[in-house]
Amino acid sequence: MSGVDRRSFLRAAGLSAAAVPLLPAAAALADDSRTAGDDLAGRDHGHGGRRGVITGADVLAADQFRALKGRKVGIVTNPTGVTASLVSIVDAMYASGNVDVVGVFGPEHGFRGTAQAGEAEETYVDERTGITVYDAYGANADKMTSLFATSGADTIIFDIQDAGARFYTYIWTMYTAMRAALRTGARFVVLDRPNPTGGIARGPMMTAAFTSGVGAENIVQAHGLTVGELARYLNSEILPSDENGKKHASITVVEMKNYSPDMKFADTGLQWVPPSPNVPTPDTALLYPGTGMFEGVLYSEGRGTTRPFEIIGAPSVDHRWAAALAARTVPGVQFREAYFTPTFNKFVGEVCGGVQVHITDRNALDPIRVAVEMLVAAKALYPTFAWRYDSYDPVRPYWTDKLTGSTRLREQISGGASVETVLGAWKNELAAFDRTRRQYFIYRGSRG
Repeated sequence: MSGVDRRSFLRAAGLSAAAVPLLPAAAALADDSRTAGDDLAGRDHGHGGRRGVITGADVLAADQFRALKGRKVGIVTNPTGVTASLVSIVDAMYASGNVDVVGVFGPEHGFRGTAQAGEAEETYVDERTGITVYDAYGANADKMTSLFATSGADTIIFDIQDAGARFYTYIWTMYTAMRAALRTGARFVVLDRPNPTGGIARGPMMTAAFTSGVGAENIVQAHGLTVGELARYLNSEILPSDENGKKHASITVVEMKNYSPDMKFADTGLQWVPPSPNVPTPDTALLYPGTGMFEGVLYSEGRGTTRPFEIIGAPSVDHRWAAALAARTVPGVQFREAYFTPTFNKFVGEVCGGVQVHITDRNALDPIRVAVEMLVAAKALYPTFAWRYDSYDPVRPYWTDKLTGSTRLREQISGGASVETVLGAWKNELAAFDRTRRQYFIYRGSRG
């Protein structure tokens, strides 16, 4: 791009040379690299004197992405892939003039975020940059391999804010992209971002019989890893068996600076960009690994309200649910009796009774316990309580089984099991996962 053309683009895009913060130069990309940035360790980045988190994207942006110069770069990203100045990583790379971006690969909801849950943007040419954006949502490894080959990318960048739950589809887009990069010989680079739920692993393990697009491999429901750490785990623990014993040797994690796994997103000093339309706030993300299970129940999970996954209910629910939950004194939350009318998804236009979950202590919160408490109480109170049944999958018709990884939780709650029995059922498998994942940690700090 000529100097004149580049200036014209910057004006049109609302960017400037100062739009990308100037951090120290990133180290040359290498296998499992740990990049530079320590001289910013004492600066205030939104914490009133405490150190703010610097994402992997901003570590690369520090040197105007020169670490990628000479490579043909494909980027798996969405609206959360931004620099500290809230500029799209694609736009920032393009504006730098140092990166040959040959393709963008859009996950669920799309690259620019125009699609709703379960939808994607079709393949198109981005108006701003002229770069082809490929529809990668739902792509298996074969299709993703074909997309990468078509683009000509020799380096694949992954930069998406995760929600920390196994059934949030972006981590499976990442894993599929890892497999496709291995097949095409491309280097795979993760620009790391915080896990908004922190570093504690929680919940049941997926089982092979119930893998799907909302849980493609055997990890627990809330993995407690950053996407960079999870990529390292998948690379060693899962990928070799899926790719005939091969390990993806060329994986790089551009790690964050000033991050600790005992942080919740509110502690990072970063701006929250909704990773999907129904995760509008960091508090939504904190509850989602638990209340996301209500997608598998014939209750509204709050889609079509202003607080999805925080407001839960159904037309058959009354004040007794909130009262029963309040009597349990669940750590980290309070339950408020609530009434709402969803504008889309379940029960459109119908008045629903239910609860709003209010977070009172982020550090005491266990979102999966919160959801189990809600499910057990609802089943005990209401004969109309029912699990979502999908006739298109007669072998595995209950969506809850795909979300939780087996039939166990559904069968226990249907049989009247206590909260303590349900939570205790996965104790051993969770402990085994936690032991294994520790060798892939990047960041020091409490993991609970």
